[in-house]
Amino acid sequence: MTGARMAAPLFALGHGYGKAAAGVLVALFAATQIFLSLPAGRFADRNGLKKPVRLSVVVTSLGVGLAAIWPVFPVLCVTALLCGGAVGAATIALQRHVGRMAASPRELRQVFAWISVAPAASGFLGPLAAGLMIDHGGYRPAFALLAALPLLAGVLLLRVRELPIEGAPAGQKTAAWDLLRDPGLRRLLIMNWFMNSSWDLHGFMVPLLGHERGLPASVIGSILGSFAIGAAIVRVLIPVFARRVREWALITGATAVAGLGFLLYPFTPSAATMGLCSVAIGAALGLVQPMVMSMLHQITPRHRHGEALAVRLILVNLSSVGMPMMFGAVGGVLGASGVFWAMGTIIGVGSHLGTGLRHLGEDAAEP
Repeated sequence: MTGARMAAPLFALGHGYGKAAAGVLVALFAATQIFLSLPAGRFADRNGLKKPVRLSVVVTSLGVGLAAIWPVFPVLCVTALLCGGAVGAATIALQRHVGRMAASPRELRQVFAWISVAPAASGFLGPLAAGLMIDHGGYRPAFALLAALPLLAGVLLLRVRELPIEGAPAGQKTAAWDLLRDPGLRRLLIMNWFMNSSWDLHGFMVPLLGHERGLPASVIGSILGSFAIGAAIVRVLIPVFARRVREWALITGATAVAGLGFLLYPFTPSAATMGLCSVAIGAALGLVQPMVMSMLHQITPRHRHGEALAVRLILVNLSSVGMPMMFGAVGGVLGASGVFWAMGTIIGVGSHLGTGLRHLGEDAAEP
């Protein structure tokens, strides 16, 4: 998906379509996840891992394969819809399965730390593979290569052991949004919103701040790259210290650090100090997501893990669609520095919500 998400707008721009059309293509990758996440979550709760992932493999390969056969803008729109929705469904099923593999809250922290490294790796390898193929062979071979990658996931799936399905209690009918009646889950999702909004803010506003300061594009790109490095490094290190520190403490501390980083960002005097600030914020935000996933599995009924993951994914995608527009509007009034200060204040003040998670989860009494 990451390769197609880069290749599709590049194709559109290279064939005379404007930036607006390219933006529509990128948005379509997230659009289907908003509408299909809840059905996908319920489907995973009823069927486990293998059936949802098999279907996702077929749909993703079909969607990107269509672009390889017939690379025109309308087909690329279909590719984005199919690929985005299928990968969202596979992600929910995989996260649900991994959470159920863990035998203890400590293992939950560790497995979600390890699995969170995968999106960072795919975010690098997918666009790199697509870019190399485009430069040396054109768009058709690039889309053909990307269509083959999900098939590798299907092969790896053959050796995975399916876990027992736990159905809902007899006669119990619930709506997914009933999960939000749980104050602990609401609090956790608010903290997750802070994380995703901060992630989106950094990716959107750093180029604007760099432009205001007259930094070249390569330097701005290196600052954004340092953010990803910080997130990847901390996720590799999480299994080392996750056994000693509980989720609520990590979430609270990391969110406070991110808020402080945003407050300091406009005061950084050079590109080098901006890069250091970027690494720190990336590490803080990279730490939060695995802990959120771990706690979500602890406080949600086991037969509704898929639904809970779907609700989280919907909120993530809504944030990714809406927040950049809000940042742009606020930035036009306050300037880039004002947006950093406003978001840093909101996140810093809101970090205290993490202390309310102290008594949630199975490890409340764990030493």
